[in-house]
Amino acid sequence: MEQNQAQTRIKELKKELEYHIDRYYNQDNPEISDYEYDMKMQELKKLEQEFPELVTKDSPTQKVGGAAKREAGVLVRHNVPMLSLQDVFSREEVEEFVEEMKRRLGEPEFVVEYKIDGLSMALRYEQGELALALTRGDGVNFGEDVTANARVIPDVKRKLKEPVDYLEIRGEVYMKEKDFQRVNEMQELIGKKPFANPRNCAAGTLRQLDSKVTKERGLSMFVFNIQQIGGMEILTHTEGYNYLKKNKIPVIDDYRVCRTKEEVWDAICAIGDNRGNLGYDIDGAVVKINSFADREKLGATSKVPRWAVAYKYPPEEKETTLLDIELSVGRTGRITPTAIFEPVRLCGTSVSRATLHNQDFIDELDIRIGDRIQVYKSGEIIPKVRKVLKEKRPEGTVPYRLPETCPVCGAKAQRENDNADIKCTSPNCPAQLERHIINFVGRDAMDIKGFGTVYIEELVRLGYLQNIADIYTLREHREELIAEGIIGKEKNTDKLLNAIEKSKENDASQLLTGFGIPNVGKAAAKEILREFQTIDDLMEADKEALQNVNDIGEVSAGCILDFFDKEENRQIVKRMKSYGVNMQSKEQPRGSRFGDMTFVITGTLPTLGRKEAAALIEAQGGKVSGSVSKKTSIVLAGENAGSKLVKAQELGIQVISEEELMKMLNENKL
Repeated sequence: MEQNQAQTRIKELKKELEYHIDRYYNQDNPEISDYEYDMKMQELKKLEQEFPELVTKDSPTQKVGGAAKREAGVLVRHNVPMLSLQDVFSREEVEEFVEEMKRRLGEPEFVVEYKIDGLSMALRYEQGELALALTRGDGVNFGEDVTANARVIPDVKRKLKEPVDYLEIRGEVYMKEKDFQRVNEMQELIGKKPFANPRNCAAGTLRQLDSKVTKERGLSMFVFNIQQIGGMEILTHTEGYNYLKKNKIPVIDDYRVCRTKEEVWDAICAIGDNRGNLGYDIDGAVVKINSFADREKLGATSKVPRWAVAYKYPPEEKETTLLDIELSVGRTGRITPTAIFEPVRLCGTSVSRATLHNQDFIDELDIRIGDRIQVYKSGEIIPKVRKVLKEKRPEGTVPYRLPETCPVCGAKAQRENDNADIKCTSPNCPAQLERHIINFVGRDAMDIKGFGTVYIEELVRLGYLQNIADIYTLREHREELIAEGIIGKEKNTDKLLNAIEKSKENDASQLLTGFGIPNVGKAAAKEILREFQTIDDLMEADKEALQNVNDIGEVSAGCILDFFDKEENRQIVKRMKSYGVNMQSKEQPRGSRFGDMTFVITGTLPTLGRKEAAALIEAQGGKVSGSVSKKTSIVLAGENAGSKLVKAQELGIQVISEEELMKMLNENKL
């Protein structure tokens, strides 16, 4: 390749990799597989090795990872860099590493262990007490303080059984497959987008502002390294594991200590053979030097330690025959096509089903019943269809189209405007009813405490609930419910019925949220009812009036009109009104003092919580954003304001304190 061609390709690869790095580290939403990403990175590394004069400081090959973010807390400086590992992809590369270590160290010991696919986190203990937890962040300078969330992870010990003066350990926060499936089932139940894979779910959960959400989702952690220790001497990695195990800290204890390149390769192969039996994702095997003194001698580059490499397994793929396409209707009404194929063994388990996502995916692959297809496991866990082997396509196959009617209730099925999903249009479809009721009674909607999923499923199954209005008729069936023990004995039944009765007093915005109208969540419902004040007035609103509401666009307005255009929905509202459910907003109409202004709130305010401050700003027509940009009008800054304050100052944006905000609110004009 000529230098000008290499320069063009390097530029393309850098742009692609920066995009995918941002999706992976900063958005927790990757678009390509780890293998595809690794291959692009390897191509860039080879070109830069061949043309070293084209290497720049901003190249992805010269950086550690993503940017440090502040969703979960303040930024914290790293005491020990949390570097990435050098990836290798062949036996030859593994053996080269072993030989190089032998050349430099003599006869070192190697430890070969699982490389867990999750999010790196460091824990600092002072005098045996957990003092701080931080994410990898940029890997060199800063990470995010996630101590509050770390404390609710069962594997994170708050006290050491055998304390030392100081201890910093590094591990991987991950999600077991059973917990991941449970979380995604709940996402589906409440009408939210499921997570793509356990790693994304774990990363997003660890950065949650609400530690209750972190606790509910069920994260796990393995510790894989002692970063620093004071008050005790530990000489090797395996000695460190023994100390951590004495303190009940989960470590990757299924490891092998090796001395030769043959032993190292055998250990890597053994991990590869067992990866389908673990119940959680791994994305490779790590080969590391056992001796801490040897590690110190070898040191690190600006990006990776010289004493370890990560072997990445090639994705396992198998060929099979597509036997059928099965349709299911989720609790959001989404019609999902699933490929049914002749069973094949992948990553240690037998698979015979894989999602086909939607019509666009089917069209892109041109997949047809009877085709020979290639399947693989994404993240070593989730079966997916890679491609159709069209050269092996049998005669007589026809393109597949999803039906125009719901396969469960027969109602019209239609494609949503902003995505590829096709959904059943009936809100009372049996496949959707449970999800609809769960959303209605949930915390963000009518908040009927004690109305659990088990009760809902049973009440739907027995015919007590056929739509959300039926919730307010359950008191009429009190004696039957107690006699049949559906909710429990008399005390439990009355407790739930009283909670249902109390919910009638809720603000009308909670009722609107409970209707489950697409694109109308809790915040939008408040805005809408602040403007229209009653559900009756909202039902008669036209599209123009709806679009005049703050942050309500054409799509949301259309969804509201579609919902109230259906007679069955209007009848549900009428019934609820007759049962005494409040239809009136308790919010005062929005002021205009901060109209057309965008605020960013950062740091810890003296007396107000961020939500309280945001509510005050929004009540006067202002918008609250999570990031500083040229469109930001004012930054409300408290203690430990951090990078957002710095950016505001760089852009010349007005910065105010809580006291100044309150003065603005109390003045007649700004």
